[in-house]
Amino acid sequence: MTLVPIAAAPAAIQLHVAAALIALLAGVVTIALRKGTALHRRIGWAFVVAMGVTALTSLFIMRDGHFSAIHLLTALTVVALPYGVLMRRRGNIRAHRSAMISLLLGLVIAGAFTLMPGRLMHQITLGQASTPR
Repeated sequence: MTLVPIAAAPAAIQLHVAAALIALLAGVVTIALRKGTALHRRIGWAFVVAMGVTALTSLFIMRDGHFSAIHLLTALTVVALPYGVLMRRRGNIRAHRSAMISLLLGLVIAGAFTLMPGRLMHQITLGQASTPR
């Protein structure tokens, strides 16, 4: 494993990776916490903000000048994130839980795609030379 490729990557990619990792950690911790507590809400908001930053920065990351199929998850996030917050505010806990778990699963799926050969995260985790994408 080497962090050199991320250090050499554009700022948008660095911010995207940092936000995605924060969202992943906050999402997992939030799911593990007792629901409805102040800590659950605080870390849940960290998840929401990190997911928003992850989605926003993904719009600046293109492959060969085009959006890729993984950007469909960005569209899902732009819709599901405010929906999940709104459902909690309205007291619809079931819809809130479903939206937030779906967002976390989408993040994991997107992360899995970034581990494919030729991608930056593949290069970082396996230390193999390739061009960042």
